[in-house]
Amino acid sequence: MMEWKRLLSPKRVGNYAKSSNVRSSDLRSEFEKDYHRIIGSSSFRRLQDKTQVFALDKSDFIRTRLTHSLEVSSFAKSMGQNIAQYLIENHIDTSFTQETKADICDILQCAGLIHDIGNPPFGHFGEEAIRDWFVRKLHTLNFHGKPVTEVLTNQMVQDFYHFEGNAQALRQVTKLHFLVNENGMNLTYALLNTIIKYPVSSEEINPESGKIAEKKMGFFHAEQPLYEMIAKEMGTTGMRHPLTFILEAADDIAYRTADIEDAFKKGCISYEKLRNELGAACKKAVEKGELVDLKRLDPVAMMDHQFQNAVKRGVTDPRLYAVQNFLVRLQSSLIFCATYGFTSNYKKIMAGEYQHDLFYHTYGDWVIRALGDIAYRYAFISKPILQMEVSAWTILNFHMDHFVPAVIAYDTGEPLNMMDKKLVTLISENYRQIYRLYSEKTGDEREKLYLRLLLVTDFVSGMTDSYAKDLYQKLNGIS
Repeated sequence: MMEWKRLLSPKRVGNYAKSSNVRSSDLRSEFEKDYHRIIGSSSFRRLQDKTQVFALDKSDFIRTRLTHSLEVSSFAKSMGQNIAQYLIENHIDTSFTQETKADICDILQCAGLIHDIGNPPFGHFGEEAIRDWFVRKLHTLNFHGKPVTEVLTNQMVQDFYHFEGNAQALRQVTKLHFLVNENGMNLTYALLNTIIKYPVSSEEINPESGKIAEKKMGFFHAEQPLYEMIAKEMGTTGMRHPLTFILEAADDIAYRTADIEDAFKKGCISYEKLRNELGAACKKAVEKGELVDLKRLDPVAMMDHQFQNAVKRGVTDPRLYAVQNFLVRLQSSLIFCATYGFTSNYKKIMAGEYQHDLFYHTYGDWVIRALGDIAYRYAFISKPILQMEVSAWTILNFHMDHFVPAVIAYDTGEPLNMMDKKLVTLISENYRQIYRLYSEKTGDEREKLYLRLLLVTDFVSGMTDSYAKDLYQKLNGIS
């Protein structure tokens, strides 16, 4: 069984030098310090210009990665409070105290802020485009006369074939935020472990296993020693940290409801169609014998109630009022479902045996899935999104086509051609500094090649939507 004393480890990989006076006057907990390190970072600020769904949108109401992360942070902390209070009041775990409650709320608040910090520009499509590029082209590149895929180890190759924003997030906060030293933001073990949604390497991915922890990879080969050190310290090797389930549920609630609101405001779906779709989804769930409790959660009735309220109040746009207020109330209901999902499966979660999300076998399960299906059909495959994805594919492929080949011979002693030299110089000095720092620690040419490829994914992932587009235009001579 996992123990909260170990799970809430305040340890850090490295400690900054402090005077005794500073130490005694700082009353913050270690997890509160994490919060301030995050919100003061440039990588967190860049989330304001990264896509959630609608890339490069000019409207001020459409969500960005930043606003989404703030919502996830809020939901995660709320769930943490609900779950902790239930465990304390019902004496579920005698080791769980009010101090434990305060710590997990701080950790979840921080985890929500950084859970998407490693995502590349243009939303999840950006991840797909990077993966697609490596699958199509990595084997065509040569290093010392051999295909790169034959030089690298299998895990290194699979890292690029399965490039993942979650793994990049761990890399971003532990290495790429170079401020004081090579430890990045130098966050606590407890927080780092919480954001590792998938405690497996790229060689251990197995989406067919039915185990939620094996759906994707959670760390690159470069960060595997860090993961193993943290997991060993906290007793979570190969298992999800319990707070990861709460973070994921908060993320699901935030983006499922936000996608519907954004799609509605963009005109992708009408009030009537949303109402009909939810009604049809409910009917289908009942027919399949799924858990449906309309006394506790009836989305159609909730929408009708909010619409009637809007009409009574003389609201100018009752449909907009109804959708927005319905989603707010739906979020509360889903938070309750996730809370129940955690507390009712507490022993399995703490034993590392629970293999599902927190909505599984709750009356919110069909609703979460219905929201995702509706958003996909009405927004994600709509013409505006498809046009954006084609543009994003063109931009990202251009960057990958030019920057990846440019770094193959970089730092090897072999001469670079004129354009490759210029392209390498365009890569952020911060990222090149990180590359040099870690490449100097190894004499393995294969490892250095792997780190040079990571140098490009670091650079591209760190781009905002606007920067990726602007750099593409500049390099193509488009003013």
